[in-house]
Amino acid sequence: MNIAEIIALKNKRKMTMLTAYDYPIAELVDRVGIDMILVGDSLANVVLGLDSTTKVGMQEMLHHAKAVTRAVKNALVIGDMPYDSYQVNPEECVKNAQRFITEAGCQAVKLEWFEHCLEVTGKIIKAGIPVMGHIGLTPQTVDKIGGFKVQCKDAEAAQRLIKQAVELEEIGCFSVVLECLPDKIAEFITKKIKIPTIGIGAGVHCDGQVLVIHDMLGLFARYTPKFVKKYIDLSPLITKAVNDFKNEVIQEKFPTDQHSFSIKEEELEKIKSLNLKSGTKYSSG
Repeated sequence: MNIAEIIALKNKRKMTMLTAYDYPIAELVDRVGIDMILVGDSLANVVLGLDSTTKVGMQEMLHHAKAVTRAVKNALVIGDMPYDSYQVNPEECVKNAQRFITEAGCQAVKLEWFEHCLEVTGKIIKAGIPVMGHIGLTPQTVDKIGGFKVQCKDAEAAQRLIKQAVELEEIGCFSVVLECLPDKIAEFITKKIKIPTIGIGAGVHCDGQVLVIHDMLGLFARYTPKFVKKYIDLSPLITKAVNDFKNEVIQEKFPTDQHSFSIKEEELEKIKSLNLKSGTKYSSG
């Protein structure tokens, strides 16, 4: 997948995007044929146990992005720019975006809407780096938009969001994430702009859908947003496997001969007959 192919899919078929943060999960997601993989700053919550995405930085994001790109052969990999890489230090935005491309091997970056979003986005695109926008519920600035709740539930707020989407298209974004919007507003935006919309909690009318992989697999128990569908709940399965391991070790049921290595009896006898440095012979007890 490349940028041109993603844009060309609009109005042809729905697109798919999932997060990944490590090699094995990225390899599995890519093997299935998911169109885009986002190395999301949700890493902060679902992998590192932090309480806010603003607490993850470039070092962590690049580390995990490198692991993902080592695994991916087909999907478009997008690096999620952390809060301090472009909002706290907007003058560093281009340098930080370039690191996702040159160091981590991503093909694009994503950044959330904020006060100086258009200025920063414009600089990054001008530097030749593809950008995916993100409007609606923006977790990095959740304290400024009234918390984790559905956005633009009135006409004025909806008009403001529609304007943001149009401006991101005009400045050169190749796609835009719509998070936590009424489905009809997301449908209006999707029809109004020519670039693909990727929804998360924004209804079925978006050009594509994205979920956090740990949410859809039931691996993150702290909270589950309404818009998440758990396609499998792995937590109890993993808990059972770990508990079985613990019990089998305690009961000496693991490892068995099947999981152990052997040595020829004649070699073992030679070892037993050797004088050790201490002067005592080996004894099996």
